[in-house]
Amino acid sequence: MSWDWLPPARHKAIFWTLFWLTLAFFAVFSWLDAWLVTPASSGIVSYELAGSVEKASAMLAGWDSSARAVLAFGLGLDYLFMPVYASTLSLGIFMAAWRRKEAVWQFAGKMLGWGAWLAVVFDASENALLFSMLLTGAADPMPALAALCAGMKFLLLLAGLVYALIGWRSPNREES
Repeated sequence: MSWDWLPPARHKAIFWTLFWLTLAFFAVFSWLDAWLVTPASSGIVSYELAGSVEKASAMLAGWDSSARAVLAFGLGLDYLFMPVYASTLSLGIFMAAWRRKEAVWQFAGKMLGWGAWLAVVFDASENALLFSMLLTGAADPMPALAALCAGMKFLLLLAGLVYALIGWRSPNREES
C-alpha cells in the first residue's frame, strides 16, 4: 500500500496509532512467549528458525498441552498482528521516503514499503507450516521451509526498519 490515499496531515496520527498498537501486540506476544521457553526452545522465534526436523521435534516434545495451546493461540493471533505491523512499517517507510528528494531514495522506499507487505506473505506461510507441525509433527521439508519464510520475513522487516530510521534522521525535504 502506497498510502497516497491518506491525506498527508493524517500520516503522523495514523502512524502513531499503529505504532502503539504494534507495541501492544508485542507485549502480548512477549507474555505468550514465556510459556514456550524450555531447554529445547528459547521461544517462538527459535521454533520459527528451527530449520530441521530434529530441532523442531525437540521443541514440540518439550511443550506440554498448555504450551501447545498457547502456541496455537499465538499463531492465530499473529494473523491479526500481520496487517498491523505491516501497516505501521509501511507507513513509516513511506513517510521516510517522502522526506528526501532523491529518486533512488524514493524508489527504495517504495520497494521496502511494499516489502513490509511481502513479509506478511512469508509470515502467513511460516505460520501455516508451524501450525501444521504442531498438529502432525515435524517432517521434512516443513521446518526448513518455515525457517526460510521466517528468514525472509525478518530480512524484509529489518531492511524496512533500517530504511525508516535512516530516513527519519535525514533532513526533511521541506527543510532543504
